Amino acid sequence: MERVRHPCTIVIKLGTSSIVHEKTHQPMLSTLSAVVETVVHLRRQGHRVVLVSSGAIGVGLKRMNLASRPKSLAGKQALAAIGQGRLIALWDNLFGQFEQPIAQVLVTRGDISDRTRYLNAVNTFKELLSMGVVPIVNENDTVSVSEIKFGDNDTLSAITSSMLHADYLFLLTDVDGLYTSNPRKDPLAKHIEVVSSIADIRSQVSTTTLGSNLGTGGMETKLIAAEIATGVGVTTIISSSKSPENIFGIIEYHSAQKSGWATPPESLSGRTSPVPDGASPVLTRPPHTVFTASALPIRDLKSWTSHTLFPAGSVIIDSGAHHVLSRRESGGRLLAVGVHGVLGAFASGQAVRIVIRRTGTDEAAASMPATLETRPTTPTLAAASSMSSSITSLEPLASSPSVEDSAEKPEDYSDADVIEVGRGLANYNSAQIMKVKGLNSSYMAQLLGYADSEYVVESITIRVLP
Repeated sequence: MERVRHPCTIVIKLGTSSIVHEKTHQPMLSTLSAVVETVVHLRRQGHRVVLVSSGAIGVGLKRMNLASRPKSLAGKQALAAIGQGRLIALWDNLFGQFEQPIAQVLVTRGDISDRTRYLNAVNTFKELLSMGVVPIVNENDTVSVSEIKFGDNDTLSAITSSMLHADYLFLLTDVDGLYTSNPRKDPLAKHIEVVSSIADIRSQVSTTTLGSNLGTGGMETKLIAAEIATGVGVTTIISSSKSPENIFGIIEYHSAQKSGWATPPESLSGRTSPVPDGASPVLTRPPHTVFTASALPIRDLKSWTSHTLFPAGSVIIDSGAHHVLSRRESGGRLLAVGVHGVLGAFASGQAVRIVIRRTGTDEAAASMPATLETRPTTPTLAAASSMSSSITSLEPLASSPSVEDSAEKPEDYSDADVIEVGRGLANYNSAQIMKVKGLNSSYMAQLLGYADSEYVVESITIRVLP
């Protein structure tokens, strides 16, 4: 097969419903074989391919002759342990028919919450791809706990595509794209070809009626995955796992569109005469839904902060700070003057949520006590130990700048009172931020005894509220 002129990095996600039969739990060998042939041919064209494969629990169900997924976490983790070995063996056998080497990569969100380990994973992926290997990625369900789970492999595939700065993310499922309603039940359901605004499309489509009982995902999780991937510049495609060979035509079609010589099908409506000689060739558009990549993708560190870190606490900001941070030119950095308070205890270097009061009005912000604080607690940093050298230890509150020095009237404050608008990395610990909240940066050195940065939180990614 002829090698392409501009090879791409492609992440392909295959869901449980495409890997094992929903009722019998038998591996769907025809689908898997077609996917393998597609991946092998993409590799021969020069593309770099990563496969994100669900199905460990489904394969485990078949091995243990169980009819349905257990409800307990331990039961699911046990089945994942049973099924994962058999699943990767199945992939290895199928790829082995084409002498295509593969590698198993099992991850949890905790594995990539540490910046050092995240970068190490990126380097490992790059090395495997340079060796001509197809990495097969799955969440390590056997050891994942709810607090550090990706939740579904749609999200995992989006984060993987972000790590690799992929050109395309293909979410292969049992339908050929996004519809306005369930096409299995509604004959008037309309197929949506192009999505440029995920926020706008959510109210127009059906997201809750599709998906199997075996998987954890559905159309809503695919929208979330598309939101993550397109935000970092990855073109995201939903297409049918029954025709994985369509990937060739989809890539060719969109590459041609970028080059300006493919004619979109809608522009041909009403044409009665043949295409004139010398005109741009017309490519057939395989059925799929494309989510266009952001024209202003966020950089790697912001993506890592926003989508991979489990926040240790929250920083409450005022409406003025929110407005400034929402502008791209702000640089994603928060000054102390825009801080109202903190929730929880965290160390410098840890990820924090950026939150605003749920009322969201200036009047409410004005009525907020100037000395908002949380109940004093001694923080536990065990969960942060993986943050390596990027985290400085959080000094005991007794030796930290006293929060009570500036407190006039403590007020209990909970997560129910705020809305998350973004995430970032704290430059100072929670007690120190409480000490300087609302103040001009020029006072920081005087109050803290030092000032490594005038910004209390950096690398902030602000999301658009629904």
